[in-house]
Amino acid sequence: MSKIVLIGANHAGTAAANTILDTYPGNELVVFDRNDNISYLGCGTALYIGRQIDGVDGLFYSSKEKLEAKKAKVYLETEVTRIDFAARKVYAKAVKGGMEIVEGYDKLILATGSLPITPKIPGLDLPNVEYVKLFQNGRRIDTLMNEANIKNIAVVGAGYIGVELAEAAKRRGKNVLLFEAENTSLASYYDDWFTHDMDKVLADKGVELHFGELVKAVKGNGKVESVETNKGEYPIDLVIMAIGFRPNAVLDGGALEHFANGAYKVNLRQETSANGVYAIGDCATVFSNAVKNSAYIALATNAVRSGIVAGHNACGTPLESAGVQGSNGICIFGYKMVSTGLNLKAAEKAGFSPAYTQFEDTQKPAFIKEDNHTVKIRIVYDKNTRRIVGAQMASYQDISMGIHLFSLAVEEGITIDKLKLLDIFFLPHFNQPYNYITMAALSAP
Repeated sequence: MSKIVLIGANHAGTAAANTILDTYPGNELVVFDRNDNISYLGCGTALYIGRQIDGVDGLFYSSKEKLEAKKAKVYLETEVTRIDFAARKVYAKAVKGGMEIVEGYDKLILATGSLPITPKIPGLDLPNVEYVKLFQNGRRIDTLMNEANIKNIAVVGAGYIGVELAEAAKRRGKNVLLFEAENTSLASYYDDWFTHDMDKVLADKGVELHFGELVKAVKGNGKVESVETNKGEYPIDLVIMAIGFRPNAVLDGGALEHFANGAYKVNLRQETSANGVYAIGDCATVFSNAVKNSAYIALATNAVRSGIVAGHNACGTPLESAGVQGSNGICIFGYKMVSTGLNLKAAEKAGFSPAYTQFEDTQKPAFIKEDNHTVKIRIVYDKNTRRIVGAQMASYQDISMGIHLFSLAVEEGITIDKLKLLDIFFLPHFNQPYNYITMAALSAP
């Protein structure tokens, strides 16, 4: 039996903790986290800010009390200050009171997550400039939106979180300006054929789009008053920074091998370059089945899977990750977009010779008048091997389950030709006899 120390207890850490405690109760588990809560579903932040859910209680699926009931020792609001890898000891300090804590370990799991990217522009230290990561961040933004004098809100970054928060602020009756250096929203995830549809959804709902516009400074006297970009200056009462995240991977002091962006580099068992030390979640790499190599894809789903894998391996049961595709999705004002693997730009950057096939049709036959929306699909594949490396789908219809087929296709190395005569059932209540998946595959040059 081993003593395992786990640093960080959000998605990846909670998954690892539950795996260890539920499956290997004879081991000793010590958990450190600098926050006062664990397991917060950050993907629900925009939902409660936008009043699409009743409250925040359902966004926490574990707690200190739940882990302690399974016999874990849990230190919350405790900052790990140093790790002695040679002596196998973790040094920490309580945020309140400064009590020093030292715990030895047989196995160590690093689940330190990620931090918001902070650009070097003036004014980000002003009151009413907020980032989006922790529950506390969402709570502050929600409180500020209750204030009558908060009328104009700038959201900086039109990735998933930025777009979701733009929707949330608009649902709260605010004037929303969405700034993005790219010429469209969601550029990292989807091709323009999809993103321009999302741009229209946002614009039609009153979000003021400032694409191809770079924020240069936040200005104000005592609090935010305006945002200056390379194209102009705009009166603003609240700035929400949402330009992305970077791995929080510095506790090792350079003792471990790192990926190009600073994340801990791990193998399929989540093992770092140090014996008995694992890294999981946003602080670590994953294995991308699309590029067949290590990659950095910060998603809660990836974090949970990595935590399960590390939990088993730390307790002596060999288990390898199957790799990931980076499957993800978004729903804004009812418009749904899902993707997996690589879009065209990412496929080209990864060294493929990308091609694509696409199709657009209604979900069901034309004689079905209710709940029958247009669906768009694009499948990205390599011209040379014809291996599918990604797919994207969008509709007001809930077509989200369809992307799982393509996630498996990427994982298994399926070619575009394999899909051409795939056995897909038909019933008018559900779909068309000439399914858009089949039609897209048959159209592949």
